[in-house]
Amino acid sequence: MKMKLDARTVGALALAKGRDEDFAWDADLEGFGLRLRRRNDGTLVRTWAVQYRIHGRTRRISLGSFEKVTPTEARKAARRIFGRVADDRDPQAERQAKRRETRQTFRAVVADYLADREGKLRPASFAMTKLYLTGPYFRPLHGMGLSTIMRSDVSACIRAVERKHSTATAATARRHLCTFFVWTIKEGLLGSGANPVDGTHQPPDPKPRERVLTDSELVAIWNACDGDDDHSRIVRLLILTGARRGEIGGMCWGEIDPVGVWTLPPERSKNKRQHVIALPPAALDIIASVPRRVGRDHLFGDRAAAGFRNWYGSKQALDKRLDGSVKPWRVHDLRRTTATGMADIGIQPHIIEAVLNHYSGHRRGPAGVYNRSTYASEVKSALVRWADHVAALVEGRDESNVVAMRA
Repeated sequence: MKMKLDARTVGALALAKGRDEDFAWDADLEGFGLRLRRRNDGTLVRTWAVQYRIHGRTRRISLGSFEKVTPTEARKAARRIFGRVADDRDPQAERQAKRRETRQTFRAVVADYLADREGKLRPASFAMTKLYLTGPYFRPLHGMGLSTIMRSDVSACIRAVERKHSTATAATARRHLCTFFVWTIKEGLLGSGANPVDGTHQPPDPKPRERVLTDSELVAIWNACDGDDDHSRIVRLLILTGARRGEIGGMCWGEIDPVGVWTLPPERSKNKRQHVIALPPAALDIIASVPRRVGRDHLFGDRAAAGFRNWYGSKQALDKRLDGSVKPWRVHDLRRTTATGMADIGIQPHIIEAVLNHYSGHRRGPAGVYNRSTYASEVKSALVRWADHVAALVEGRDESNVVAMRA
């Protein structure tokens, strides 16, 4: 039915007997009307509505109840909607998109992101990503709709992290957040919006560490690792091989063949490249001292699927044994020390890169494309030379044919 919809006429409307729903359309403004609906309890509900057709579809939008929105207000709202339709916009679709965006909170989308990244990132990297995105660092964003997050919101979080923690932590948190938003854009979850991290407060990245242990510090650490425990064996193997701690800590018996060649699989390598090296006799002696356990392929660690995990506590215990004989250091400094020490005894840079499984310098760009050599024999020789040098330092032997590392 059609009529002039105003407070008087609408107030007198009622549903015909036997009907649970009906529409009254305005005689002056086509598509503007009132929906009458009977609830299960018999109550009559009157709701303003707009109906329009766009892109071959008929759409309807509710404008609020008759009791809360006056006929004049409803008519004005209807005209605004018809104006948007005239501009080839679909108000109903826009409203639905806005509701979806509201449901797409930062917390909910982060959960999808982590599900996508799990298995693609190394376990340690995944753990850090999860910590920064689900922990306290960006808590003010957790309940916000993804598309409602502004640069000011991001900057406020980053500055708070910087004040509470450190510049380095804030810089790392910002990188993780930026990577997350890049993913949302690629997945079409942020629509045409820009990355809200772009242009925000950017704490300076920490300078790369340059710590290289002196000969006396290296000897002190070696001697302090004389116990019959996993961490002591791992530290000595790190010194002898220059490997990353997770690579040694997660070492498996199945990765070492009968002649002492260790094959680090790509899934455990930082650069996702297989790394094959012939371990020097000193390293093989350490490995031979590790007791084999039934049903466990890992050399180190008791239960963890990734191998050894007690890095923090074991490092604290080692520092206590060192009793101040070594200036503050990190386990990763051993890798830098090994590389530097190899260079000091005359091992060529490209061989050191091969030892470390690095694909930069001599193995980067066109040279790396055409030169596919792994320098296996040279790497084997380099590791033996380095192990002999470490033994000479520990035993206090004079090496007339080897240049000392540093005083």
